[in-house]
Amino acid sequence: MTVSARADLRHVDAWLFDIDDTLYPHDNGLMADIRQRIADFLVRLTGKGEDEVKLIQRGWFETHGAALPGLLAEYDLAPHIFLDYVHDLPLHQLSPDAALDAAIARLPGRVLAFTNGSANHAERVLEKLGIAHRFEGIFHIQSGDLTPKPHPATFDRMMAMFGIDPAQTCFFEDSSKNLIHARALSMTTVLVGREDENEAHINYVAPDLTAFLNAASVKETA
Repeated sequence: MTVSARADLRHVDAWLFDIDDTLYPHDNGLMADIRQRIADFLVRLTGKGEDEVKLIQRGWFETHGAALPGLLAEYDLAPHIFLDYVHDLPLHQLSPDAALDAAIARLPGRVLAFTNGSANHAERVLEKLGIAHRFEGIFHIQSGDLTPKPHPATFDRMMAMFGIDPAQTCFFEDSSKNLIHARALSMTTVLVGREDENEAHINYVAPDLTAFLNAASVKETA
């Protein structure tokens, strides 16, 4: 793992980005609001107290990678009811990020999103950040048949959908565990928003995504 002022990414022609807590600062409060919406949903569904449902929520996240598959394993519920509720937020923490837009614009090749969020949430976040026009496609939780990262089958579906070569792909994520299988597939892995991780499956750490992208060495285009 390298915290590098100038990462060598000249082999990369597919730029794969997680969305939440990756394309915006992880401490801006949006994900805390989403987790609270999940807890509120579970309180209404189960009748349990908030402290109890937050323990259930944490268990599902640790076991399944997200709350939705745990919920569907235990309750007969249409997935869109849950997804629509938890993502029904104003996204007031987000605003157009011109510096990030410019940093992504310099990347040669395809820019893609790989998220455990819903299709609508992913599209709204990219629009609010002012970078939606940079992304060729979004692989969201519905694309993965409601199976979230880091499940290997979801990586397989994502790669088939986008037609990418993992050895020429750089994956940017805020979750270390979501990078384990990516590295096993020979992707170059970048842990975003952290600087204290030191694990073999992480190639680079990017405390600041925009600064990292601006400093990286990338393939020259004609």
